[in-house]
Amino acid sequence: MDAFYIILTGSLVAITCGLLGCFLVLRKMAMVGDAISHAVLPGIVIAFLISGSRDSVVMLLGAGAIGILTTVLIEFFQKKGSLQTDASIGVTFTWLFALGVILISVYANEVDLDQDCVLHGEIAYIPLDLWISDSGLILGPRVLYVSGTIFVIILAFIILGYKELYLTTFDPAFATAIGVSTVVWHYLLMAAVSLTTVASFESVGAILVVALMIAPPATAYLLTESFPRMLFITAIIGILVSILGYYLAAYLDGSIAGAMSTVAGVFFFLAFLFSPTEGILIKNNLRERIKTNA
Repeated sequence: MDAFYIILTGSLVAITCGLLGCFLVLRKMAMVGDAISHAVLPGIVIAFLISGSRDSVVMLLGAGAIGILTTVLIEFFQKKGSLQTDASIGVTFTWLFALGVILISVYANEVDLDQDCVLHGEIAYIPLDLWISDSGLILGPRVLYVSGTIFVIILAFIILGYKELYLTTFDPAFATAIGVSTVVWHYLLMAAVSLTTVASFESVGAILVVALMIAPPATAYLLTESFPRMLFITAIIGILVSILGYYLAAYLDGSIAGAMSTVAGVFFFLAFLFSPTEGILIKNNLRERIKTNA
């Protein structure tokens, strides 16, 4: 049963991160998820200092607020400072992450709130963090409910806003011309990314969140030119990564998050080599055939 809980939670996180990652990859903002996952550290510390509690909801609110601030700062530095997107991301998340480390060392040094735990998480502990009712009824892993809720919220967001997200991703000029605000939908997407990142890294860790937000969408991007198919393939890859990653970790007796990230990388590498349209080996073979026929 423990394996089922871990794989199910991993799949929910993978699908949620992957669907949002498709939009980030196409908007050339893939590393925003990485930036948010590190930059939210001061939000977690500030939420703790204000509330005096390590309750997950309080931490989520603090981290979510800083996550949105991160996207605002990235956009601000890019537009007002004429910086490239990657430079804006680098400056913002390293500064905020360093601020979080300082706040922990100065104000929360004697509290069990260290940056390694916040960033790395551990998906293997999911079966141990149970939700127990007041009557003593065990309802299952708490993280599973959180991941399921975030999955439903993000899926509803994408379904209800699919037209606007699609237009602002592929043709922002046309979207603006027909009255769709690219700014509003940009920040709605960034808010969704912040919510997903913050809600997920407590259970699976920031490294796995970033891997799931980038690798499956990038793999799907190489396999199809249809955006709906890209979303579907991303979800399938996310599920396979969770299943194969868990059993690889069990076989090697190693880190589950590390194994899942490794499997995601392997899938991308295979698509990079053998994709019917973008694969390096396929392209080379096609060139050789053209030269031979010529």
